[in-house]
Amino acid sequence: MATVNLQIENMHCGSCVRRVTQVLNALPGTHAEEVRIGGARVATDGQVAEVEAALSAAGFPAHAQA
Repeated sequence: MATVNLQIENMHCGSCVRRVTQVLNALPGTHAEEVRIGGARVATDGQVAEVEAALSAAGFPAHAQA
């Protein structure tokens, strides 16, 4: 399982953090290790593009960071 750091837009409150965590944990082979306003550390067996797409569809555009 690879760990990916994401920059996530539109997260402004605790409710947003909970929603992002739910979206991430709903993806097969993905687990939200740490979610905080503005970003997340995610462990995933899937493609980063799939994680980014799921978050974008939920209203939280995301971009992997090096």
